Amino acid sequence: MESNVRVRFAPSPTGPLHIGGLRTALFNYLFAKQNNGEFILRIEDTDKNRFVEGAEQYIEEAMNWTGINFSEGPYKQSDRKEVYKKHIGILLEKGMAYYAFDGAEELDAHRKNHEAKGKTFIYNWHNRLKLSNSLAMEKREVEEKILNGERYVVRFKCYEENTIKCNDLIRGVVSVDPKLLDDKILYKSDGMPTYHLANVVDDHLMKISHVIRGEEWLPSLPLHVMLYDAFGWEKPSFAHLPLILNPTGKGKLSKRDGDKLGVPVFPLQWQGKESQAKGFREEGYLPEALVNFMAFLGWNPGSEEEVFSLESLVSNFNLEKVNSSGAKFDVEKLKWFNHKYLQLKDNFSIAEHVIKENKELKSEKVEMVAKAVGLTKERANTLTEVWPLCSYLFVRPKRYNEKVYNKISSELTLKIIEELCSQIKKVESFKEGALSEIIKGWINEKEYSFGSVMQPARLALVGELKGIDLFLMMEFIGKEESVTRLVELSKTLKVKII
Repeated sequence: MESNVRVRFAPSPTGPLHIGGLRTALFNYLFAKQNNGEFILRIEDTDKNRFVEGAEQYIEEAMNWTGINFSEGPYKQSDRKEVYKKHIGILLEKGMAYYAFDGAEELDAHRKNHEAKGKTFIYNWHNRLKLSNSLAMEKREVEEKILNGERYVVRFKCYEENTIKCNDLIRGVVSVDPKLLDDKILYKSDGMPTYHLANVVDDHLMKISHVIRGEEWLPSLPLHVMLYDAFGWEKPSFAHLPLILNPTGKGKLSKRDGDKLGVPVFPLQWQGKESQAKGFREEGYLPEALVNFMAFLGWNPGSEEEVFSLESLVSNFNLEKVNSSGAKFDVEKLKWFNHKYLQLKDNFSIAEHVIKENKELKSEKVEMVAKAVGLTKERANTLTEVWPLCSYLFVRPKRYNEKVYNKISSELTLKIIEELCSQIKKVESFKEGALSEIIKGWINEKEYSFGSVMQPARLALVGELKGIDLFLMMEFIGKEESVTRLVELSKTLKVKII
């Protein structure tokens, strides 16, 4: 167990939280809990152009739903502008950063000029003194430009020598030649920092011990290491989690992939001004199942065991067992996990959900719905599948399967239904056992085939050749309702036959 562990999840409020982001939050949470540390939520909202209203609330709701609870925060970077202003001043004084006044058109012209020569334009050590910045100007000229309100950015002055070596807990040593890096923008004249400055400053001031984040931030690692060195600060430990890949393994899982598969890639439903997206919660997935599934996206306990509660994940999780290669999003595995947890879930809580979601059950007793759930949930993979599997126990069929209906339409079927109704009415103890004994005895006595009786009976009660055991079904809906449904079918058959 490590001491003084402090980790953070730092999403940007730019839309709904992707499952990859939620997986990052989960791994940070597990690592913190395992080491009796702190798990911090920090909203990185410095990019106002990409800010989406409601996204911050969505992030918190998604974390609460899955039980990934933070112990500190949420902190918002937009509330900390003075902190970043102070620290960009430190870098400027140290000569580790400089003002740049190059406009967008000017930089675009440089890029096109390089492209025409088959080169890539990089703003760094080899051309700094040829561009419009404080390194190539007199101090007075720089001061005048700032005083006159000219727009500027502050760029980091990357090293020109010495290979940058960074240790990653998952990937080992990462080495980068600094001459290949550009002088990243850290700060803008509107008083807002970029991600890089705010991220490093906040991680240091918040005493973050381990930075556990997605693989997409790996290219930023050399710059962040250089920033720590520039400030003279001790670096945290870094761990970059593998990407979550689409089922083909050829690219990062996207919303488009989810749409093709018919499953969400976001924890909750999103209703934005410009976009909508399905959520795991609304599609009937349980938070416990989603958490268990996410844990296996890049991590493996090293055993055959697969079903882990959040508490058992805390005990078993090991950052050293996280893979560096991408993890495929396996839809069938997610459904498998959800099926497992659905079977473990209390029937009454499932019933309450089903009643809430289906107006046909508003006046139904929860005990009856729970009983129906217990009879049918074994066939369900998600909560949304439960009602279609048990709806016939509460609602009479409005139509019959056409193929089956045409097959059983005959004078014999009408006769069988009439006799079956008489047999049902005779049953005093209307239980599965008694029904089975009397009706099967009658079938044998009359030498009817079981199919000639069971098919029309099931069609009458369900509308399809599906559902639970026929006698158990009759017991559930009762004698009167059973007879009523059989009579309804016989009426339609009379019209068709005559």
